[in-house]
Amino acid sequence: MPKMKTHRGSAKRFKRTGTGKLKRFKAYKSHITGKKSPKRIRNLRKSTLVSKGDMKRIDKMIP
Repeated sequence: MPKMKTHRGSAKRFKRTGTGKLKRFKAYKSHITGKKSPKRIRNLRKSTLVSKGDMKRIDKMIP
């Protein structure tokens, strides 16, 4: 059986942590930031882990 190909779009959006979990970046930060508070924009900069429900789907895209 041939090797599985990596989904390139997913590879650019997600990174694996040392323990094998998936890290993602938050949405809603790129524009229309004038109405958002500085604290909210600052918190959107941080990364977070992918939820358990999405983990299965994204795991298949990034072998």
